[in-house]
Amino acid sequence: MEGVAHGRLAGMTATSSATGRAADGTERLPPIRPAYDAHTWKEILYLLLNLPVTVFGFVYAITALAVGGALSITVIGLPLLALGLLGARQLGKLERARARRLLGVRVEEPTPMPLARSGGPTQRLWMALKDPVGWRTLLYDAIRLPWGVLTFCTVLTSLFVLWPVLPYLARGLANVDRLMVRGLLSPSDELERRIAELESDRGVVVDTAAADLRRIERDLHDGAQARLVNLAMGLGLAKEKLLEDPDSAAAMVEEAHGEVKLALQELRDLARGIHPAVLTDRGLDAALSSVATRCTVPVKVAVDLPDRPAPAIEGIAYFTVSELLQNISKHSGARSASVDVWRTQDRLLIQVRDDGRGGARLEGGTGMRGLAERLGAVDGLFVLDSPAGGPTVITAELPWRDRTE
Repeated sequence: MEGVAHGRLAGMTATSSATGRAADGTERLPPIRPAYDAHTWKEILYLLLNLPVTVFGFVYAITALAVGGALSITVIGLPLLALGLLGARQLGKLERARARRLLGVRVEEPTPMPLARSGGPTQRLWMALKDPVGWRTLLYDAIRLPWGVLTFCTVLTSLFVLWPVLPYLARGLANVDRLMVRGLLSPSDELERRIAELESDRGVVVDTAAADLRRIERDLHDGAQARLVNLAMGLGLAKEKLLEDPDSAAAMVEEAHGEVKLALQELRDLARGIHPAVLTDRGLDAALSSVATRCTVPVKVAVDLPDRPAPAIEGIAYFTVSELLQNISKHSGARSASVDVWRTQDRLLIQVRDDGRGGARLEGGTGMRGLAERLGAVDGLFVLDSPAGGPTVITAELPWRDRTE
């Protein structure tokens, strides 16, 4: 009975090992052994198939590169190269499927190219030409021909000469193939994440620019344009009464003079909203101090920057602080506020603090959420800390880029 129990225990252990799972449930490769089991035969089949697969892949890669490169000076060269890269994506898909089926390599598929929503033919062509997945697959196919010949000849010879050690040899050669598949045919998680972020950020930038243009158009139409129309009408009436009723004409001219002043002030305010002159001429310190004077709450401004950042970063920082101070004036109920701006390595940091009632939330309205999206579109961060009862501390972070004159 003891021998039977020992035999059953050994059989259970062998069955557990064949499943390819460790004690904690994670997948792992089965142990190599002189006996030929299903896993070993799959590895041998994969290595024998390497020769025809690598020959086809090598011919395809060299043909696509040679034809596309040689004809790149003509109209059809770049489209042919783009088609070659798209075809290489399909070859990579077949190779990943072969590795999954025979080697047990779990390789995720890369994100499909969004050609259908990429604009015109030129934009689609450019997207295909700069596809990193296609180029890595062409590299994979171009360099594997010697390896395919080596593995095919080694395994085929070992089947007749070195068959007792072939399982060990097949495992070693298959592990090299596993490394190649993971290294060249696996999608880059960081790259995929970055591409998704950039696609999202591009949409935010486009929507923000369109909203700004609509706001400027609305302000011009409802403000300065309307005043200028009234001014033209008033001057026309004054011109008609100039000889008949000089006193009334003089009064109309005086009224028109006031309208001109108001129109100029509205145009200045609109220009300040687009890009204030003080920011261009004197930088963030003076521009933020000017914004602080228009806030209904006393604001202390401290800007500690050794140099001025790039104009785009400077403008984003200015409008971020400007909108936050407007929110403090309208909603915070604060008695004092502060703005601190400084540089840490390659980041520009902004912190706006007030002692108001708190309770601000990103999802509470479009203002805070819009700021967070704008900062995110340029690799920035927006952190809001506003407990009920206050204080509210908002930290914004932007990438630092040096100013080039």
